[in-house]
Amino acid sequence: MKKSGAALARYALEQLGVTHTFGIPGVHNTELYDELNASDQIQPVLVAHEGGGAFMADAVSRMGDSIGTMVIVPAAGVTHAASGIGEAGLDGIPMLILSGGIHSESGHKYQLHDIDQHTLLSPITKATFRIENHAQVIPTIYEAYRIATQGEPGPVFIELPYNIGNFLGDVEGMQAFEQYSAKPQVDRTLIKQAAELLASAQKPGLFVGWGAIPAFESVIALAEYLGAPVSTTLQGLSAFPGNHPLHTGMGFGDYAVPAANEAFRDCDCLIAIGTRFAEIPTGSYSMPVPNQLIHLDINPDVFSANFPATVAIAGDSAQTVPLLLEAIKQTRPAHDFEHIATVIQSAKQKYQQEWLDYEPEQRVGPGQFFTTLRRLCDDDAILVADDGNHTFLMAELMPVHGPRQFISPSDFNAMGYCIPAVIGAKLSQPERQVIGVVGDGALKMTGLELSTASHLGLGCVVFVFNDGELSQIAQAQQIPYNRKTCTVLKPLNIKALAETTDCTFMQLTDNAECEGMISKALRAAKDGATVLVDVKIDYGKRTRFTQGVVKSTLKRFTPRDKIRVISRALLRKVTG
Repeated sequence: MKKSGAALARYALEQLGVTHTFGIPGVHNTELYDELNASDQIQPVLVAHEGGGAFMADAVSRMGDSIGTMVIVPAAGVTHAASGIGEAGLDGIPMLILSGGIHSESGHKYQLHDIDQHTLLSPITKATFRIENHAQVIPTIYEAYRIATQGEPGPVFIELPYNIGNFLGDVEGMQAFEQYSAKPQVDRTLIKQAAELLASAQKPGLFVGWGAIPAFESVIALAEYLGAPVSTTLQGLSAFPGNHPLHTGMGFGDYAVPAANEAFRDCDCLIAIGTRFAEIPTGSYSMPVPNQLIHLDINPDVFSANFPATVAIAGDSAQTVPLLLEAIKQTRPAHDFEHIATVIQSAKQKYQQEWLDYEPEQRVGPGQFFTTLRRLCDDDAILVADDGNHTFLMAELMPVHGPRQFISPSDFNAMGYCIPAVIGAKLSQPERQVIGVVGDGALKMTGLELSTASHLGLGCVVFVFNDGELSQIAQAQQIPYNRKTCTVLKPLNIKALAETTDCTFMQLTDNAECEGMISKALRAAKDGATVLVDVKIDYGKRTRFTQGVVKSTLKRFTPRDKIRVISRALLRKVTG
């Protein structure tokens, strides 16, 4: 039969269960967009910028029901999307990127968009493909999906040249996608070793990341059986319920909240599940990981990269955690956790009260804001953060109750993530409440994607923490330099932005307004409005994370550099 490459690509994407694509059409992919327009299953979404489109695709994948997919033009479309592709690459999020390509048989040089896209993307993708004929279209997309979703997930890039995508070619048939379920066997000997190690542990603890989500219920059962406290990575905030009595918060150590430090004091054996021990969740590698470390992860390359593992078990957490729990039950009895739960609850209440007692100067206090938001929003609301000071405020003050209910940029740490990710999450989960919190700096990067949200009529809320600074970096500058270079922002007319993008505008200026304004915003979103709330936030009180990371970073300096930094800071405190 004769089919265009675009028709073959559409068929393959439908077979894979793709529900949305994100991008901007151009001369190299017009045929594919025409095919998507005719699909009953796939909705092509026009974005304001391919970078925003990549964050939308990332969020779709994080919701777990479909793989986030981009359909973009070559060259500029690829470079624009690279931030979101890189975010997915470092965070282990599956994604398909389907780009047009130059005419592969024209015989001409210097065609429009003629660059080596594969070399450009190779560091931030798991694989790249360039389709050479019509017969390769369907099997290549299937293979890309397999690579993107098997093992540690990640983005995969496919180039569909203009002459293959837009023109007819011969294919023998259109093969259906065959599901694959085979997973590598878990080493039972290592499972037994880990269980034996835990048999002698007096105060075990759990540290869980995004990779623990497939084992969500088993992780809870493991923690309860051991009577062990649980801390998480930033991404792992939704890998263990924040309202569980054994949940302590993000990380443990001098950069973590008091509940974590109290609960993990004297921890003698740590079980780490689905985490790389990256810089952010370990407080710039200052986490006091005990000598006995049991590390479970799907990617064996992460073992002992930053902290030496006593036992390292490779495999999907959905397989490894239930096996470990079963083995532990043969080596030690269940442990009561009433005492440690009381310690955790008391420390959490005191820390929350510390924030509620903080009195902002004619602004909104983070403690009051997040306490009110948590009480008013749905139990299964999806919370989306950007990169900034608010990210760590959410980590410390906003409990996440279930799996995949909190997403944010992490290791790649790209600003501008929140607003596009709100769109992707809402498209994937239209019946659920989706709430974004973004800083005013990140708002400037992808704020025009609000027009995408309002055009789609999604019904979501974005709270803008507006303080006039790139606050996370400004605070880091203030301590050693007593200067804020390029981190003070010109005031942004957020109301005008809301009007421009057809959003409902609201403003929250002090603590007394929190209850009424947050309720009003959530109601408006439920009625289908895209709501933008200008929150005059007070960042005068620093998070434990910010305070701790500054100290741990300074400790890693050489004596000479410590003296230089401290001396300069003291001098500028005196001289101004």
